[in-house]
Amino acid sequence: MGILSVAAKPIGARATADDPVSHKPHAARPLPSRLPSLTGLRWVAAMLVFGFHVATLGFIAEPTYHQAASQLFSLGLSGVQFFYILSGFVLTWSARSEDTPLRFWRRRIAKIYPNHVLMWGAVLLFGLYWADPLDLKVALANLFLVQAWIPLPNYFYSVNTVSWSLSCEFFFYFCLPFALPLFRRMRPWMLYAIVVSGPLLILALWPAQSLLPEAHRWWFTQVFPLVRSIEFWMGVAAAELMLRGRWRGPGLVSTSVLFVLTWVVAGQLIRAELWAALMAAVYVLVITGAAQADVRGHWSPWRSRPMIWLGEVSFAFYLVHVFVITTVLRFAGVASLPNWHGPAAAVGFLLLSLLLAALLFRFVETPMMRLLSPKRSRANA
Repeated sequence: MGILSVAAKPIGARATADDPVSHKPHAARPLPSRLPSLTGLRWVAAMLVFGFHVATLGFIAEPTYHQAASQLFSLGLSGVQFFYILSGFVLTWSARSEDTPLRFWRRRIAKIYPNHVLMWGAVLLFGLYWADPLDLKVALANLFLVQAWIPLPNYFYSVNTVSWSLSCEFFFYFCLPFALPLFRRMRPWMLYAIVVSGPLLILALWPAQSLLPEAHRWWFTQVFPLVRSIEFWMGVAAAELMLRGRWRGPGLVSTSVLFVLTWVVAGQLIRAELWAALMAAVYVLVITGAAQADVRGHWSPWRSRPMIWLGEVSFAFYLVHVFVITTVLRFAGVASLPNWHGPAAAVGFLLLSLLLAALLFRFVETPMMRLLSPKRSRANA
C-alpha cells in the first residue's frame, strides 16, 4: 500500500463496539476538546529552558548571581522533556476523528515551519553581517529539520541552535498517524507499561551510551530523535488512558507540590542520569494533574488569560530567545556583564524575547496557520 492509500484513513477515530477495547470515557461530563491549562504549562517549560540558557551562556559574570542562576535552573534542560511529553499528550487528546495523516502533517507543518524558516533566515543574515563561515550542507540540513539525525555538533546545533528539538518533533509528527491507531487498541495495562517504562528506558540509556564513541554520547542521549521519542510516547499513552477514564494519578495541587520538591532535591543531590528519568515521570504527573483539573472543572492557575497567552507565544519565544541573547551580546561587544548588570540583562533578554515572540505569533504563526492549514469540512466544523 502506498502513502496515499494510508493517508486516506482517519487517524483519530475511536474504537467501535466491535473493537476489542472500549474507549468510552468514564467521566460524568463530556470531555472537553481543549485543555487550556496545558497551554499555560507550555510557558513553564519555555521558562525552564530560558533559565537554563541564562545560566549556561555565561553572560552573568558575578559569581554569586551566576551560582544562584545555575542552582535555580540546574534542571532547566529537562524543559525539553516537558515539551515532548506535553506534545504527545495534547496531540493525542485533540486528534480529530475525520483526520488523515496528510491533513495532520499539513497542520503541524503550518504550525512549526513558518517561524522556523523566518528564524533560520534571520540567523543566517546576521551571520553574513558578521562574516561567519557558512556551510551550505549544514544550513540545508537545518532548514529541512533533519539535523538531529546527524551525530555532529556542527550539524545538530547549527544555525538557530534550538531548532534541533524541532527536528525531533517532526519525526514524532511523522510517526503519530501510524502509531495512534495502535495505541487506540492497546489494553490499559499496555498503556501504563509505556508510561512506567519510559523513565526506566531513559535511565538505561546512560550505561548504554558507553557502547558508542565518546564524541557521540551526548547526541545519543540528548538529541537523537529515536531516543527522544520515548518522552513523546509517554505523553501519548497517558492521554489515551485519560481519554478512556482509566488514568489514576494525583491531582493538580499534589503534582505541583511534587514538582517543586523534586526540582529542589534533584537539582542538588541526584546525578544527571537519575534526574532525567525522574523528571520525565514527574512531568507526566504534572501534565495529567493539570488536564484532570480542566476535565473536572477544578481551579487551575495555568488557564488564566495571561498564562494562556504566554503559552500561545511560548513556541515563538523558544525559537527566538537564544538568538536574542547572543545577538545583543555580539552587538554590544561583550561576552559577560559584571555586578548586577548580568541579572538585569537576563530580565531584558526575557522581555525582548517575549516582545519578538508576540510579534511572531501575531504576524507570522497565526496568519500562516490560517493560510496553510487544511480547511475543515462543514460537517465537522
